[in-house]
Amino acid sequence: MSRKLFALVVALVLTLFVVQPSAAAAPVRIMPLGDSITAGPGCWRALLWDRLQRGGYTDIDFVGTQTGGGCSVAHDGDHEGHGGFSATGIADQNQLPGWLSATNPQIVLMHLGTNDLWGGTIATDAILAAYTKLVGQMRANNPDMKIIVAQIIPMEPANCTGCAQRVVALNAAIPGWAAGLTTTRSPITVVDQWTGFSAATDTFDGVHPVDSGFQKMSDRWYPAVATAIGGTTPPVDPPPTGTCTADYRVTGQWHDGFQGEVTVHNGSARALTGWTVTATFGGGQRVTQAWNATVTQSGATVTARNVTWNGAVAPGASTAFGFLGSWSGTNQPPTVTCAAS
Repeated sequence: MSRKLFALVVALVLTLFVVQPSAAAAPVRIMPLGDSITAGPGCWRALLWDRLQRGGYTDIDFVGTQTGGGCSVAHDGDHEGHGGFSATGIADQNQLPGWLSATNPQIVLMHLGTNDLWGGTIATDAILAAYTKLVGQMRANNPDMKIIVAQIIPMEPANCTGCAQRVVALNAAIPGWAAGLTTTRSPITVVDQWTGFSAATDTFDGVHPVDSGFQKMSDRWYPAVATAIGGTTPPVDPPPTGTCTADYRVTGQWHDGFQGEVTVHNGSARALTGWTVTATFGGGQRVTQAWNATVTQSGATVTARNVTWNGAVAPGASTAFGFLGSWSGTNQPPTVTCAAS
């Protein structure tokens, strides 16, 4: 065998047996979808990107046909926020499929509904129908889409006296809507952006967040996004050994009924992964309906446990649930306790 032929054989053998390096996995593509609260400056996106990087989630790519935001924190500025857009408008005009095909996200963070509610003419059911259409379009683009939907932040602009209550009604309906549409292959996760957010202090006009509001939004998105990326709970949070307290208030009352709200506070240095509130009534009160908690009643004792989307409460943060009840005699406040789980 000639030297030239021998060299050719050796080269062929090396080509066959040398292990080739595997291609690097593509970054997880995440689309922030919304209106001006997402668009500009939309600094919750910057804060979320920064925290994900610091938490070890570096192989990600924020995507969208829009860019920028003007935030001081370095971040991937791609997004799908459109000022003035509504959920019903995006759905009716079939705008989402084009955005999806241009960016092909694997995870969508959706905060939509503010502009639908502002005018006061679009009902909650119509907004949920638009959400449903948008979810279908997401799954048509990617059958394995992970969808994270916000219970939107409070809205109390000076020119809209009914906005605050319309937001409450929409947010109360979102968990049930999501539960009916979620699938194992394409889960829908609900993130409570409303609880603990103050339209008076966390926005500059009753609608659009300032820095404190953006920070709260980022903090609420983070656990759900981290879980969607990695399939596990965020690695940066310490073991769940926090403690909680609960505050009770009546938000409305009529001749034989009332509406109540309980706020769960995590005043400890450790995150909560779950909580249970126990309320003992003394005035014959009966709970007839509840939201943002699983509520049972035995005699005078009402037990409320977190649902999947609001069990995680960061140190210093709060969450809340509400209920409707009946009363007779006197509607005296209950004794309320909270236990972390």
